[in-house]
Amino acid sequence: MDDLWAPQRARRRIAVEPLAARMRPRTIEDVEGQERLLGPGRLLRRMIEGGTIGSLIIHGPPGAGKTTLSFLIGEACAAEVIRENAAALGVARVREIIAQAGRRIEESERRSLLLLDEIHRFNRAQQDVLLEAVEQGILLLVGTTTENPSFTLNGALVSRSTVARLEPLDQAAIERILHRAIVEERGLGPQALKVDDEAISRLAVLCDGDARRALTALEVAANSLQPGLRADGASPACIDVAVVEDSIQRTLAVYDASGDKHYDIASVFIKAMRGSDPDAAIYWLARMLDAGEDPTFIARRIAILASEDIGLADPHALSIATNAWLLTERLGMPECRLTLAHAVLYMAKAPKSDSAIRSIERALDHVRTQASIQVPQHLRDRANRSESPDGEVYRSPHTHDPETATTDYLGAPLAFYIPAPGDLPGGKPNP
Repeated sequence: MDDLWAPQRARRRIAVEPLAARMRPRTIEDVEGQERLLGPGRLLRRMIEGGTIGSLIIHGPPGAGKTTLSFLIGEACAAEVIRENAAALGVARVREIIAQAGRRIEESERRSLLLLDEIHRFNRAQQDVLLEAVEQGILLLVGTTTENPSFTLNGALVSRSTVARLEPLDQAAIERILHRAIVEERGLGPQALKVDDEAISRLAVLCDGDARRALTALEVAANSLQPGLRADGASPACIDVAVVEDSIQRTLAVYDASGDKHYDIASVFIKAMRGSDPDAAIYWLARMLDAGEDPTFIARRIAILASEDIGLADPHALSIATNAWLLTERLGMPECRLTLAHAVLYMAKAPKSDSAIRSIERALDHVRTQASIQVPQHLRDRANRSESPDGEVYRSPHTHDPETATTDYLGAPLAFYIPAPGDLPGGKPNP
């Protein structure tokens, strides 16, 4: 029996949806800013338009369109679509979905497609249950995640899936999305808003590539102005830059202490110090601190850099890094931000040498791949020393002149130290 009230209930549900949900793209052409994946002739677009969807992992920052893309894939695929969120999905439900998918194939030859949001929330056991079904072709999987799949997902599951990375939306893409939301019927069109172009541009900058955040701020701005309409209702108030900035408050750094941005920002932070760029180094330090990164994690990275990238060019850098780490642990935030800033600027301005890491890596490679070098008899501990076959004896450089002191401590014509131009003098140069 038809439900006569279903359309009315559906309209009421839509009426309370946030603007970001109402403006979700309905076709591939509506998707902004992902031309690398969805442009004409691109792989993912061909898969969607042809309905030939295999297992897929979509990852990228918030608001880039991961959920939207999964919905479009579900609509294009001829399979039975099951939508779930990994945060609310237990192993029992996963097994139930797989069992139903198996029966569906046996009874009607129809495939099943599982659209799984936040797939990174699955633990290894849950991922292993999915893996078997994906391997056997019983279940097609489209998982979305803000995390790097290489770090958070089972390697076997990733290897059996196409991995698609969505990039943050650029300013132009965000502006196009906002303009559509202002004029379209499903958006804010019925409110006949006046919005300054400068306000749209400012909002597109402040949202940090996150379309959902931009639309939410626009909706907050629109709703906040509605009570301020003129008494005659003739002209709505205007959304300007001040209203936009008040609605979004401030640019919150996009950062997740356990996610992809964590590794990206830590990486560029190190590279900025290594590249002797104090401006960039202090900026990325501020980004991490403002986002709530563990300051001891930052201190450890600085200490590693002091040995790996500064080393013998300025041995004092290691002392500064060590003391900064100690003070960071003792002071905590916010006081330790000054200590970390001191250390970061010193590392960025210090001369650089990578001789320590290159030399130890060369030596380790020899130790692991070549026959062991035996300690010469005259250099062994007294308890294990016997007369050297060639009559050689150890002569300390403290008690013998350079001409007669022992100079060969390896017993083989090998060199492992790789000097860098800024290294302190001393040591045996490479042949």
